[in-house]
Amino acid sequence: MPDPRPRSVTIDRPAGLLVIDWQDGAHCEYPLAGIRFICPCVQCRGGHELMGQPVDPDDLQQMPAEGVSTEVVAASFVGDYALQITWGDGHNSGIYGWSILRPLCPR
Repeated sequence: MPDPRPRSVTIDRPAGLLVIDWQDGAHCEYPLAGIRFICPCVQCRGGHELMGQPVDPDDLQQMPAEGVSTEVVAASFVGDYALQITWGDGHNSGIYGWSILRPLCPR
């Protein structure tokens, strides 16, 4: 299977969703709180040894810890392989690869 690629990426702030239409035809709506909860950065994952582990799709239904922002201030593409989000509390070190997000598409 080729690497997943998005056709379009939208942050729907009022609905609290990251919306991705994938080139394979899938339309996926990810809750922003869940996206923040699964932040793939070393700080959020708890160390280098835990990075790169598969993400449980059920984690998208989790809420981050109290005081952790789920408000998106900005989002930008990282090359052609990922999305970087800047959250309301300034956190921006998570790089959300398409290969991480596509398998998590809520059913």
